[in-house]
Amino acid sequence: MIQSMTGFGKATLQLPNKKVTVEVKSLNSKGLDLNVRMPQAYREMELGLRNQIAQMLERGKIDFSIFIENTTEVGSTKVNVPILRAYINQLKEIQPDADETELMKMAIRMPDALKTDREDIEDGDWEDIQRVIDEALKNIKDFRKSEGVALEKEFLHRIANIMTMMNETVALDGERIKTVKERLKAAIDELKVTLDENRFEQELIFYLEKYDITEEKVRLENHMNYFIETLAGNEANGRKLGFIIQEMGREINTMGSKSNHAQMQKLVVQMKDELEKIKEQVLNVL
Repeated sequence: MIQSMTGFGKATLQLPNKKVTVEVKSLNSKGLDLNVRMPQAYREMELGLRNQIAQMLERGKIDFSIFIENTTEVGSTKVNVPILRAYINQLKEIQPDADETELMKMAIRMPDALKTDREDIEDGDWEDIQRVIDEALKNIKDFRKSEGVALEKEFLHRIANIMTMMNETVALDGERIKTVKERLKAAIDELKVTLDENRFEQELIFYLEKYDITEEKVRLENHMNYFIETLAGNEANGRKLGFIIQEMGREINTMGSKSNHAQMQKLVVQMKDELEKIKEQVLNVL
């Protein structure tokens, strides 16, 4: 079953003193383009986390974020008292008569007047966060699978349309040969020359062989069957589906160049349109 590269996953966990939220967003990309945002205190875990995400999601433009919200009443930001007093004393030297409240307001806005204590990792914290990460990755994986089901239905519908149009094109081949034969016969009659019927038949067969689409029809049908077979595979197969589409496009283009028949060319254009819609959606397949 195919998977989409587009997806979203989220998970949260309320701990005694903090709330952990993990969000994962994914869009289509040729390779793995991973952007990780996490609190500085947990940066030492980033390399292992990147490997986990790469193994789980494989491909796509992925934005991964961990948000830690402190839910305790005591914050980690504190007044840097020695620095603040030094600022106030310096300001008093400049303006001795200034109100101390105003000096305090000015000093608190100065650099380093406030300090943020580095958050220490408590025992078991990362194990709890890892559970939230696992849940968020599972959620985006499930999202990708559900999107893949919708894509598979779309692909099968488009392939069925191309198959129908291809068969209609082949059905017109007998009419095309008759039309070509009559047109050539009429052109020779206008020349008012004696015609060797055997030679005419030989030349006509040679001419029609160049415009025979049987080989293209067989190859196109094989490519479509291989496309359907690949859809049912378990491995990541977006790139393979893209290659198969390229081969299908070549056969349809060749049928168009050989058709030499208005209705057949119209069907070829419709097949190209269906194939283009498949090509657009295959870019989203993992």
